Amino acid sequence: MVRKDWLALMLRIADPVLSSLAEGRLHAELPVEKESRAMYAHLEAFARTLSGMAPWLELEGLTGEEAELQKKYRALALRCIDNATNPASPDFMNFTEGYGQSLVDAAYLAYALIRAPHALLAPLGGEVRRHLADCLIATRKFEPFPINWLFFSAIVEAALCLMGEKWILPPVERAVSSFEKWYVGDGMYGDGEFFHYDYYNSYAIHPMYVDLLEVFAPHVPAYAALLPKVKKRARRYAAIQERLISPEGTYPMTGRSLCYRFGAFQALAHAALSGNLPEELSPAQVRCGISAVMERTVKGGMFDEKGFLKVGVIGNQPSLGEHYICVGSVYMCVAAFLPLGLSPAHPFWSAPDEPWTNKKIWEGADLPCDEAVDE
Repeated sequence: MVRKDWLALMLRIADPVLSSLAEGRLHAELPVEKESRAMYAHLEAFARTLSGMAPWLELEGLTGEEAELQKKYRALALRCIDNATNPASPDFMNFTEGYGQSLVDAAYLAYALIRAPHALLAPLGGEVRRHLADCLIATRKFEPFPINWLFFSAIVEAALCLMGEKWILPPVERAVSSFEKWYVGDGMYGDGEFFHYDYYNSYAIHPMYVDLLEVFAPHVPAYAALLPKVKKRARRYAAIQERLISPEGTYPMTGRSLCYRFGAFQALAHAALSGNLPEELSPAQVRCGISAVMERTVKGGMFDEKGFLKVGVIGNQPSLGEHYICVGSVYMCVAAFLPLGLSPAHPFWSAPDEPWTNKKIWEGADLPCDEAVDE
């Protein structure tokens, strides 16, 4: 897959959500198969989609057809933010009700703002900006569970900081101090007191930790000092993620939230976007490895008859979805498209195809041995 293929797939996933929401029709059109998730599904679908698209929306210097598409989706995204946060909108979303899931997806909306401040924040009119800030602030009512959710409260504060709103430090401090205690070594964090062999180091922990410290480093000197260590851990985890991709483009089906599909590789995609790949990984082999996963997944069928995603990894597999999984949740897969925020001239896109590590090894290449990383 080349850049145009990635872009086409991302927009195929995103367009039904953004087009419906921009016209105030998402609540009417998004299929919600679990009544218990009906109050959350729409914000899940929107926020996770926008968070993954944000670097592409932020990118400057595009030309031709891609520039026209970017212009279209920037405008759609701004209308979506308005409709999602305006109490008078038929698609006004739930930021306050329930047990706290709204905090999770308010954080992914906040993450989109952090990833695209010029495209998504700067153009907002005063009323829309106020509605957006009020919705984010409202999620402070939720006490995050002492797991990866700590980053969600912290990321909301980071977005408020970028918006020029009054932000509070305790949620950030709690996330940082907790995950420093929960780091278990070799690029891996526990998710709470115990380590879980799943993909939450990628879905949330590594990308959010790095970007959180980037936002607050100018305000808290200790975070600036911690940032290189956290980025080193993220590089190691990116190396591990790349090695999880089999020669066939599959990867281990372990742990929670497998229905997020190739969103499992957000940490690797984030490392590529931020220029934080380990030295042994070329951008081209990362592109080819993630492309293989995307191609393998799409072949199984991801979309219903209206173009919305199905719950599953390959096609429709609802039994793979935990109680908290619904169609809105699985838009986490858009996180894999973060490298579209890199210029088409960047080696990630311009360098010739190159096999990824497992493909090289299983074809007989003699590569240097893998090594753990110490602090």
